[in-house]
Parts: sequence; C-alpha cells; structure tokens
Amino acid sequence: MTLPLGTPASSIRIAAAVVAGASGLGQIAALWLRDLSGAAVGDALLGAVYLLIAIGLFGQSRLSLFLAAVVPAAAAISIAYRMPQPEDLTVLRIALDLSIIVFSTLELWRTRHNAPR
Repeated sequence: MTLPLGTPASSIRIAAAVVAGASGLGQIAALWLRDLSGAAVGDALLGAVYLLIAIGLFGQSRLSLFLAAVVPAAAAISIAYRMPQPEDLTVLRIALDLSIIVFSTLELWRTRHNAPR
C-alpha cells in the first residue's frame, strides 16, 4: 500500500536517501582520485546504483527501502571479504553502508507495521 499524495516522507527515510546519495556521489567522485581500473569503474557503477536508490528513497515505494537494505549489505560484505585490513576511507564507506541499512530497515519495519489493513 502506498502513502497518499501529500503525505510527507519520514525523517528516517530522508536520512537514508541523503546518506545513500552522498555515498553514491563519493564513489563516483573517487574516479578522479584513483587509477582507472576495472575496480574503480565497478565502484563508480555501484555509486550510480546508490544514486538511483537515493532517488527512489525520496519517493514512497517499499521496493526502494528493500533495495536500500540489500545492496549496501552486499557491498559491505564484499568489501569486508576483499580487504581484511581496510583503509580509512574504506571503513568510512562501510560505516555509511551500515547507516543506510539501519535507516532503511527501520523505515521498512515502521511502514510495514503501521500500514492500515
């Protein structure tokens, strides 16, 4: 069930959208700071996916909340698996991913349990 038009988005959902957007922009902007390799282009593509998720989070769909929980979780697990001793920026990226996961999961829980039946 979708929210009626004119219903303001919750602050948790907006926070998840802002953090996902900032993370996506950071991953794309990292192309200028790294050597152009397959991993750098892959990270930029993942950043584009984060931007699309952020745009979806400004809407009212539950699918965007689900994707905002699943995609950063998969990315964080992948990063943690590839880098047993991560750098400072990698730790920041994982922390942003975890905050996106927490915000979107809380909002998904709230919308699921407060939906009119």
